[in-house]
This record gives sequence, C-alpha cells and structure tokens, in this order.
Amino acid sequence: MSIDPAPSPESVSPQRVFVLGATGAIGRATVRALVADGHEVVAFVRPAPGREAGRIEGAEMRLGAADDPVSLRRDGMRGERFDALVTCMASRTGAPDDAWAIDHRAQADAFAAAREAGVRHVVLLSAICVQKPKLAFQHAKLAAERALQESGLAYSIVRPTAFFKSLSGQVARVQAGKPYLMFGDGRLTACKPISDDDLGRFLARCLTDPALRNRILPIGGPGPALTPRDQGEQLFALLGRPAKFSQTPVALLDGIIGVLSTLGAVVPALRARAELARIGRYYATESMLVWDEAAGRYDADATPSTGTETLAAHYARLIAGDRINERGAHSVF
Repeated sequence: MSIDPAPSPESVSPQRVFVLGATGAIGRATVRALVADGHEVVAFVRPAPGREAGRIEGAEMRLGAADDPVSLRRDGMRGERFDALVTCMASRTGAPDDAWAIDHRAQADAFAAAREAGVRHVVLLSAICVQKPKLAFQHAKLAAERALQESGLAYSIVRPTAFFKSLSGQVARVQAGKPYLMFGDGRLTACKPISDDDLGRFLARCLTDPALRNRILPIGGPGPALTPRDQGEQLFALLGRPAKFSQTPVALLDGIIGVLSTLGAVVPALRARAELARIGRYYATESMLVWDEAAGRYDADATPSTGTETLAAHYARLIAGDRINERGAHSVF
C-alpha cells in the first residue's frame, strides 16, 4: 500500500505553523518540508551553547522550554495566532519519568496552549510500537494521542515505522570486518524503514491533505518490509563482502532485565537501566509494522509506504562518507 505523492507547493495554502522538537533529525526535516511548502514556521527550541534566536532552516527560532507551560506561552507563542501545531517532541531515553514528563504531559500542555493560540489542526509524531504497549514511553504516547483526540482540535497522529538512524548502528563495525549482530536468526522482526526527509514531507502534508485529517496514520518508507537479516545482507552486498552474522539469543536480554530489575529494587538508578533493556528487547522481538489484531500478526501489506529513499541508499551514503548517521536513543546496537 503506497501513499500518493504530496501536492505541489503551488497548490498549498500557506499556514502559520508552530513546531516543537525542531532540533531533532526528524524535526529539522519537517521544518525543511514545511518551509519548502511555503508555510511560515516558528520553531520553539531549548537554549543550547551557541544557539541564538533568529532563523533556523528558513524558520524563526524562539528559545525556551517546551516542557514548561509558562515558557511555552510566554517565550514561544507570545500571545500570537497560529494555524497549526506540529510536534515532533519526544523523550530522549524512554525511561518512565522522562516519558511521562515529555511524551504525555508536555504534549498535553502544548495542545492546550495551541488551542488558546487559535490553532485548528495538530500533527503529532507518535510511534507504530504503541499498537502493542508494554513500556512506559508507549503508554505515555498513547495517553498523549488520547489527549489530542479529546481536545476538540483536528488532528493527524502519525505512527512511523523504523527510522534509518536506528538501523544504521552496525555500519562501522561491519566496515571494520566484524559480523553483523542479530537476535535469533535475524527473522524475528521486520519493518519498512523511513528516512527523515520522507517522514518530514509526510508530516508536512498532513496539514494540507484532507484525507490525512482526524486519523491515526501508520507510515513506512518505500519497498518491501525488511528483517534484520535482510538489512545485514544489504550492507554486506554494498561493501562487496560475503555476509557474516553473529546470532544472540533473546534469552540474554531476559537475563539482563532480570538482574537489573532485581538490583533496581535496591539501587534506583538501575531501574531506568532495566527499562532501557526492556526497550531493547521489545525492538528485538516486535515488528514495526501494522498489527492485525484479528489475525494476531503483523501485516506488511497493510503498512502504508511513502517517499523514495531506501535504507540501502542510506547505507551507501554512509559507506561513501556522504552522510553522518545520527543514532537514536533507542538503537539496540
């Protein structure tokens, strides 16, 4: 299933758009897409060394704290009117406290502030893994989705599959002659990887395509679903080397989780590590595809595709040195 290409910029009615999470890889790609479509973009970002108010990728940059409702209104929206809110904001680690603070509370506060600013439509970047929630950050994202659906605002809730950056952590080790690491036989899971730019363009399109309004939108990149073994074979083929794999049993993760959970009862810092291990296990055993509840399986054919850039093309650019990979906090390797 493929999503039709976005309308041309000439057919888009410009909107005034407030963006959260604009300094992340997907946020930057989304800002680029919004600017390319002719929208007036205000990006609200956290202060950082060397970061000054002004322009960022064709957008106005305002500094403040998106997780502080006062700063969001005072430093971000400034009592002005906006047509839309696009939020790519997400917790950095997925640890429970961080997840509930950012993935839920900060998002819900943003929806309320957006409504006060006259926003009519919110585009929320969520995740496809919330279909089978087992982790704190998944429950927090689901709570944010519900808050948006109950807000009275028009919405587009986008649930992407795997990102290129989280599937590229082994390029350097394979280039160094090491085997590609897999859990089990490398066929336990599959996904339809999507690039930052393709996802950014899809998020921007949600503002102007009526078919994408008031819907939950799973989305993947072009081409068939890929297993970890498929990904490794693509990488070795690009390097012109015979495939060499190393298999790790999922039980190893179970043991790590058990130890950290037990020790976490005594050492609080280890509780967060146990949650990170659970996140790793989830990605090692669950596909990032549409879940068919009735059939009890993941369905690649039911997972929509968009865009043009493939994971293999991304690997080729990394190998050639034309691109630097930005690893995500949830990368397993």
